[in-house]
Amino acid sequence: MPQTLFLKLFNVSAPPASDFRNQNVFSNPISTKAKFHTRMEVICRGMLTPRKFMQKRRKVEVFKDEADEADQKNWRRLIKEIDESGSAVSILRSQRTKNQALPRELILGTLVRFKQLKRWNLVSEILEWLRTQHWWDFSEMDFLMLITAYGKQGDFNKAERVLSYMNKKGYVPSVISHTALMEAYGRGGQFNKAVAIFRRMQSSGPEPSALTYQIILKSFVEGNKFEEAEEIFRTLCNDESSPLKPDQKMFHMMIYMYKKARDYEKARKLFSLMVERGIQQSTVTYNSLMSFETNYKEVSNIYDQMQRAGLQPDVVSYALLINAYGKARREEEALAVFEEMLDAGVRPTHKAYNILLDAFAISGMVEQARIVFKSMRRDRCTPDLCSYTTMLSAYVNASDMEGAEKFFRRLKQDGFEPNVVTYGTLIKGYAKENNLEKMMEKYDKMRVYGIKANQTIFTTIMDAYGKNIDFGSAVVWFKEMGSSGVPPDQKAKNILLSLAKTDEEQKEANELVGHPTGSSEKTVNGFSSKFNDDDDDDDDDNDDDNDDGLLSLNNDLKQSREGIQSLSINSL
Repeated sequence: MPQTLFLKLFNVSAPPASDFRNQNVFSNPISTKAKFHTRMEVICRGMLTPRKFMQKRRKVEVFKDEADEADQKNWRRLIKEIDESGSAVSILRSQRTKNQALPRELILGTLVRFKQLKRWNLVSEILEWLRTQHWWDFSEMDFLMLITAYGKQGDFNKAERVLSYMNKKGYVPSVISHTALMEAYGRGGQFNKAVAIFRRMQSSGPEPSALTYQIILKSFVEGNKFEEAEEIFRTLCNDESSPLKPDQKMFHMMIYMYKKARDYEKARKLFSLMVERGIQQSTVTYNSLMSFETNYKEVSNIYDQMQRAGLQPDVVSYALLINAYGKARREEEALAVFEEMLDAGVRPTHKAYNILLDAFAISGMVEQARIVFKSMRRDRCTPDLCSYTTMLSAYVNASDMEGAEKFFRRLKQDGFEPNVVTYGTLIKGYAKENNLEKMMEKYDKMRVYGIKANQTIFTTIMDAYGKNIDFGSAVVWFKEMGSSGVPPDQKAKNILLSLAKTDEEQKEANELVGHPTGSSEKTVNGFSSKFNDDDDDDDDDNDDDNDDGLLSLNNDLKQSREGIQSLSINSL
């Protein structure tokens, strides 16, 4: 993290970000805490300062004449009506008067607009209607757009039918139509047929284009056909036999594939190969590398490399760095990055705000979290259920269950329906307070609303009963987990083993988790040393932060990390 970032925000001589928490700045720990929170609150309130990008700018439009202005406004109204209704043909029909043909510019503009919006269902609907209209000359380009639209939707049956009709009409097979059909098969899960078309194009034409290779790689990666994708990419990298060189998008797709396969070493090698081959790297490339790392220092180093390369961070770059600092409980650095993002004129997204909110919620910093929550509305990022649940977790982690209950009521008053993560956050809070009555009250209410418990909730209740009642109660909930169709994960097994104290309890716990009675592993208190109390406590601390309603909130924050590479996918 650049040192100047903190100089700018705090107007003091700040240490490097990597050493920020290790400096013994204050001699009095109580004073340290007070000054830290005071400064954090002051800086947080700085988020409420209006930014240039938030100011509404009135767009000045220039029209040729009054007729042109009327046509433009009429077209925009038409697009809005189609978008709101979800159907195009009925709206277009209403535009015709006395069976007169619709202006060609209006039709083409509408098709182009919905193509830009990737509303392929509307594009195909309009084109199918135009095929039946005598006043419209349905050309080869219209057929190609239609087959492309079906390809994007994965509707290979209709794509096949259109291509067959084109062949009957004598149209020459084109790379566009074959690539579209190949994509249709790929999106529809018909990978063998997609490969067959691709191989046929290689052998007998039309010759695959760069887009063809991008789409076949994308189809394989999204279908988890990693070996097939590797084979094609390996061929492209062979300078002697390859018909063309892999481009930036192909490299991004392969990096994304290795991210999915959790083979980070190969992803890093691809990054180096891009440099060797002179492939231009982009912000998406560096974002991909940042998403692999879990250590905030590594994420910060890659962020600095990106800036030294002359690339501007985007909202995803900032979100990744904020997330890394937040998970490391370095809230001040997380806020500094967020402020830097605002100053750079980058508009925060819901996920960026939720990540910053989570950085404060993890540490139970309610006041700071509330300011972030308030800032969302000011920036026209209306908080969603994930935002509300994260804010709720801030109260829970601050051991303020009264505040949590008040905010839970506000959540419902604002029109949101609590989900399993929302209830799990409250259940976790009462479990920490050893208030089993309130914990079960929330559990029962959740079940009344038809919400099924997940692994986290079952494990939390099992742990609470085991610590406050007896081991037998914990066993009951461990078995309930399995009977409810939620197999116990390793954390649940670890906790059950840690709750067993007597030899008899340890024997029963080993049987339940599937450990052989005569295991040769070293034991601590009668069970495997890898499940000792110290290690388990550490795991619990991490899992409390990440599993129990924080970063696991509807997987939104996970998607914000794993969705980095999808930027390159969506651009294909």
